[in-house]
Amino acid sequence: MRTCVSPDWRKQSPWLRWQQPVDASPHNASMSEYIIGLTGGVASGKSAVEACFHTLGVVVADADAAARAALAAGSEGLAEVVATFGPTVLGPDGHLDRAAMRRRVFADPAARQQLEAIVHPRVRAALAEACRGAPGLYAVASIPLLAEGGGRAAYPWLARVLVVDVPETTQLARLLRRDGIDEALAKAMIAAQATRQQRLTIADDVIVNDGPLEALPGQVTALDRLYRGLAAARS
Repeated sequence: MRTCVSPDWRKQSPWLRWQQPVDASPHNASMSEYIIGLTGGVASGKSAVEACFHTLGVVVADADAAARAALAAGSEGLAEVVATFGPTVLGPDGHLDRAAMRRRVFADPAARQQLEAIVHPRVRAALAEACRGAPGLYAVASIPLLAEGGGRAAYPWLARVLVVDVPETTQLARLLRRDGIDEALAKAMIAAQATRQQRLTIADDVIVNDGPLEALPGQVTALDRLYRGLAAARS
């Protein structure tokens, strides 16, 4: 069963930094075995949805934070990146030059696949460990590249997938405003990710985030009730 909190969405073709719940109830102190995968394209508003779950006391393990940790200075992941792409990927301080690496992988699909082969397995392991160790009835794994990184087959421990969906025109406008980049780069960033339809294909639940930010808390609260009920029924 797919749940959508926007009624007309079908008409629109230190190692892992996780967010601790602000008010975890004592009766929810067990480990979380019910895990929600949260995903969405760049500038879809996924981070705002994360913040709403956090406010409700739900632990959110963030793939972006896990990826940064996986490629931190001195890490095995960074050593593998250097071995694959050469020392020019490092900045003067010995850290990964993330801006240069980002430009390289957006311009070269083969390089992007090489980088993902290094990062994704480490991220998957970190997210699973973080979510399973979290207090509460359920936890959220925020995975921007879920569709690109193998989907449900790569994350068999996800109970449901929540997609934050947005029309591409809105996505482009937000990206231009947020990052201050030119339109060509913004379009390339969107094109480098999975298509809107590819994300919707793996969704159990959808938030269509094309309205005001103030609309999100109510939508997330409705999903929180659903997830707590499903997790309690499973336990």
